[in-house]
Amino acid sequence: MEENHSYNQLGSETLPKKLVDAILDKVPQKPPFRFIDGLTHISEDFVRGYYRFKENELFYQGHFPGFPVTPGVILTETMAQIGLVTLGIFCLGMHQGENPPVKIFFTSSEVKFQKMVLPGDLVWVESTKQFFRLRKLQCEVIMKNQEGQVVCSGTLSGMMVPDKTA
Repeated sequence: MEENHSYNQLGSETLPKKLVDAILDKVPQKPPFRFIDGLTHISEDFVRGYYRFKENELFYQGHFPGFPVTPGVILTETMAQIGLVTLGIFCLGMHQGENPPVKIFFTSSEVKFQKMVLPGDLVWVESTKQFFRLRKLQCEVIMKNQEGQVVCSGTLSGMMVPDKTA
């Protein structure tokens, strides 16, 4: 993973807005189930992005009343959207001007949780590609809070399948 990143400053984005918008446009998850506010770095081997959990997210109503905590499955989904989906879209050629329509299927995860994420918290996701072959992408993904502390980490995998309906 890359180091020396300020986890409490959002103004350090260096990617062209046009590239970020093009990648985010290809992400199949849409609001209210999109957990990506922005990307600050992307290459063939690494992506970094962030999301702030809004205090009015629907899942907080039941998880848990009186003490809302972000569910682990939502943290895993956030890691997958930033760390797997956006990197997969980029690796399929978007950075070379190609724009292949694809469907992305999450195939496996092994995630360890270390800290809670509460309403209003900002998280950063950093993902390093382990391999990308035969349209299968596997990454080591770390989520950190705005203090730079590891919230959760693990290995995520997914398949990139051509979208014949597009």
